[in-house]
Amino acid sequence: MKLLRFGPSGHEKPGLVDPDGVIRDLSAHLPDLDGPHLDRERLATLADLDTDRLPEVPADTRLGPCVGRVGKFICIGLNYSDHAAETGAQVPPEPVVFNKWTSAICGPNDDVRIPRGSQKTDWEVELGVVIGKGGRYIEETDAMDHVAGYCVINDVSEREYQLERSGTWDKGKGCDTFGPLGPWLVTPDEVADPHQLAMWLEVDGHRYQDGSTETMVYQVPVLISYLSRFMSLQPGDVISTGTPPGVGMGQKPPVYLRPGQRMRLGIEGLGEQHQLVIADEST
Repeated sequence: MKLLRFGPSGHEKPGLVDPDGVIRDLSAHLPDLDGPHLDRERLATLADLDTDRLPEVPADTRLGPCVGRVGKFICIGLNYSDHAAETGAQVPPEPVVFNKWTSAICGPNDDVRIPRGSQKTDWEVELGVVIGKGGRYIEETDAMDHVAGYCVINDVSEREYQLERSGTWDKGKGCDTFGPLGPWLVTPDEVADPHQLAMWLEVDGHRYQDGSTETMVYQVPVLISYLSRFMSLQPGDVISTGTPPGVGMGQKPPVYLRPGQRMRLGIEGLGEQHQLVIADEST
């Protein structure tokens, strides 16, 4: 299934995409697409519904983040061998773990706001893994049983804040709107191999990233098992698994986002995101 959330920010309802590409309203069958409703049994019940009997949702309705009430937004750095090479870094001997604050989460097509004073806001298309079954000390052989589905993530990053302002990467990763999720949460039965997916990102029509999850260093089962040694993983947690080469920081000379530009990004079978970049003029 391709599951989603639609409606005004903060008031999203759950839905799905039917075989004809029409958005259908699931709110009569579950309150939200969030942690308590992502177990395999609940998802199997949704898969048995007659989609023709579900209310249609207008095609121009806003899409929200594909998972609600995310508990942890966990990210993995330098997890693609070709991306590590473009940044001049070595492939790490263990996964590099950092966080995005959940206040960074927004819809897949919402505007991305450049923070005040930022000169180095960058892009990163990433495969997102959403946890459906919690656990600690999860074995790699059991890890995929804990996956509710996959989604597209744009790990928007401010490189000066991340690398030049002292401290951990989190400072440049968690600004508001720096975590678009979606459009869909795609269940594992529709993803034959999450490590063989084409992925891309364009800015104003120029394709900067054109890679594949096949160059992921630490694959999904390894990441789930590894993370579960340091924290309990809970339903609704999101893991952003790293990016292929082509980020702005890696261009020669570096290229960073400016207000008025448009990003388009996607992953094979998981849909596309479209974002307008704007200056953050909030008070």
